[in-house]
Amino acid sequence: MSFIRFIIALWIGKLMRAIMRALGRNATYLPGAAALRICPEFLARAGKPEMIISVTGTNGKTTVCNLIIGLLTRNGVSVLHNRLGSNTVAGIAASLLSGCKLTGKSRFRTAVFETDERTTRLLFPHVIPNYLVITNLFSDSIMRNAHPEFIMGVIENALPNTVKLILNCDDPLSSRIAPRNARVYFGVDRLDDDVTECVNRINDMRLCPECDGALVYDYRRYHHIGRARCPSCGFRSPTPDYRASRVDFDAMTMTVSDADGECEYALLSDSVFNAYNQLTAVAVMRELGYEHAGIRADFDSGVTIPSSRYNEERAGDVTVIMQMAKGKNALACSRVFDYVSSRPGEKELILIMNDLHDAKKWSENTSWLYDCDFEFLRRDGITRIVAAGPRALDYYYRLLLAGVPEERLRCSVPELDAPAHLEFRRGGSVYILYGADAIELAERVSAETKRVAEVSCHSN
Repeated sequence: MSFIRFIIALWIGKLMRAIMRALGRNATYLPGAAALRICPEFLARAGKPEMIISVTGTNGKTTVCNLIIGLLTRNGVSVLHNRLGSNTVAGIAASLLSGCKLTGKSRFRTAVFETDERTTRLLFPHVIPNYLVITNLFSDSIMRNAHPEFIMGVIENALPNTVKLILNCDDPLSSRIAPRNARVYFGVDRLDDDVTECVNRINDMRLCPECDGALVYDYRRYHHIGRARCPSCGFRSPTPDYRASRVDFDAMTMTVSDADGECEYALLSDSVFNAYNQLTAVAVMRELGYEHAGIRADFDSGVTIPSSRYNEERAGDVTVIMQMAKGKNALACSRVFDYVSSRPGEKELILIMNDLHDAKKWSENTSWLYDCDFEFLRRDGITRIVAAGPRALDYYYRLLLAGVPEERLRCSVPELDAPAHLEFRRGGSVYILYGADAIELAERVSAETKRVAEVSCHSN
């Protein structure tokens, strides 16, 4: 009876998927949710690829997944993935459903699944990955994730012993997870602008995880990412198996070395967090047996960061840049603020990081704004900031507390009116910072920004 229920769930899910796609929708969640409602054992019964790579962590998992999928695809591998959909159980169920034949057997040999950290406890009993990549663990949305040690425990308790881990040795938190499991580490050597003391509001690793003594950082690049050690008990960050050295953001290159030698790669981005994302993808491909030369050639031939995370276009006399900055995630926004404010030239910003149009299903508070380093936005070079959307006044108030001069600030609750408040200085840049649930809104704001920029250019 349970097998018959599975087949019914599979066929109904496939029918729902076909109808939704015919209507122009991605069908990346609802078919999976329906299949699970009909057959709660759907994940256990659905056919699965022989090789499953799961990617989780607080930040970077979407970009890392996209890079891995792009690299594998260029090598002729047909990859089952949830790149366009949900990283929850229903989203992964929808991906498995799409990859199944009508008999329930999988048509794929390889899968790459982005996995929400809390979803691991529901997924891994039924969908066991060969490799689990953990990009990092930080304080995240307090409404969902409490604190990073809690999330680390969720993942660790769900993790089968057979899974090989690919971990960030520069994260003293996630690098310690599940010591019983086989593992390799990736890491980035000291950079010129690294520090030893934390300059961020969030600092999740102050004490030694072994003896509670004060940790000492030989170098630190942001929050708790860096090389840590404990003078009291000898705890120290692991040694990387895949090491990025000679990272040069002027020449846009980095050298990746491992047991088989080293290779110079062209960087995909001038941000350190994307250097980590690229290194992570290289580590995964090396674990799968691919050679450095081939991986480098695939990057050179077009594997890049997805445009939903970063997109840059010229309009009139300015450059309009869409940059994702996850709302409710103080650390993600801090990293983007630091990156944007350090770019050369004059910059204007539109802030729509989190939106309340989904308030009925998403209980939100504003406490995360006070964990976020808005202080980076008071740096010279940022000439105007337009706080937009339902949280415009909250952004405005937080910016004032951060010491941003009031004359640089504007408010626009209607997001599409925000571009009218910009100056569009010749040769400058406009950054639209938006949350993961506001991509379509950000695209409309970007289109309006480009339109107003073109008008401003012609009128001058």
